[in-house]
Amino acid sequence: MNRFFLLVFAAGCLATAPHLAAAQAGGFPVQTTSRTQFVMLDGEVVRREGTQTTPLTQNVKLAGGVKINYKNGIVEMPADKINPQGKKITLHEGDYVKPDGGVVFATPASAAAARGEGTPPTTPPGTKFEPYVQHGPGFSDPAMQVSLLNKKIELLNQKIQVLSQGQPTKPDTKAIDDQLKQLDAQLNGPK
Repeated sequence: MNRFFLLVFAAGCLATAPHLAAAQAGGFPVQTTSRTQFVMLDGEVVRREGTQTTPLTQNVKLAGGVKINYKNGIVEMPADKINPQGKKITLHEGDYVKPDGGVVFATPASAAAARGEGTPPTTPPGTKFEPYVQHGPGFSDPAMQVSLLNKKIELLNQKIQVLSQGQPTKPDTKAIDDQLKQLDAQLNGPK
């Protein structure tokens, strides 16, 4: 009888082994909504949908490749042009990760720690701060990128129209060129 229970226990352990290894290797993909947040509360990451919180039982991986360790709050950002090796930050109490992988810090101290800076000077109690959002290395909102690219296409079409009017002297396109430089800076600058 003891051998039977031992055999069932061993089979159960083997059946769950790949599942546990996958959780440690990088988390499981999760479905999110625009209201989903992964918040560090009481030393662990929980999932918050609006006002309802649910404890996590495994590490998660967001659609953009951001991985969140639910036990220690380490967030792994995927590699990109700015950080070819990726980037890791640790969430502090109240910090949360948005569904797009952006991190919102609860205090200036946690934001400074994520940037690798020393602790900022203490602030008086009751001081209000605007949320500091870090979208990870090289993050760019796709809707914003599309909007900027559409604006660039419009400006280039305007420039083509001005240049193709057949005027004997070269038309002045300085205003359009300046706007194109600003758009290029927004498109190619650090995100």
